[in-house]
Amino acid sequence: MLTLADIGFAAAAALLARHGLQLARVPDGAAIPGSYWGDCEAGLIGSTVYARADTPVHSLLHEAAHLIVLPPERRAAVHTDATDSQEEEDAACYLQILLADELAGIGRARLMADMDTWGYSFRLGSSRAWFEHDAEDARRWLVDRQLIA
Repeated sequence: MLTLADIGFAAAAALLARHGLQLARVPDGAAIPGSYWGDCEAGLIGSTVYARADTPVHSLLHEAAHLIVLPPERRAAVHTDATDSQEEEDAACYLQILLADELAGIGRARLMADMDTWGYSFRLGSSRAWFEHDAEDARRWLVDRQLIA
């Protein structure tokens, strides 16, 4: 599973900045603020995504995608759990796959493999099957909000 140590913080921070977000580097071994899952998983508070070198790239992109799908006024109130909306969750999953294409050496195929390894579950059995054959609602949700073309 690819981690931030594999891609570097600079590339990830630049990607997040393009979406009005900040990436805060957490020291190795320290607890990650705002992490829903704990351990090495990314956290979020307001418009900041927190991560360590051992944070999986899929985790960073997923949490960033949660913030991107929210209007700025809702971002400010986020702490740890970004949504209880299934539509927003699906949109975040879809968007994180698209964001992977913006990171050199990652791409959607690698990210989806890491998502499956981590344990994301989709009714068609894999991230790729969901993305290619069952994610039209998520894509439409993002298009309707002008988050993707």
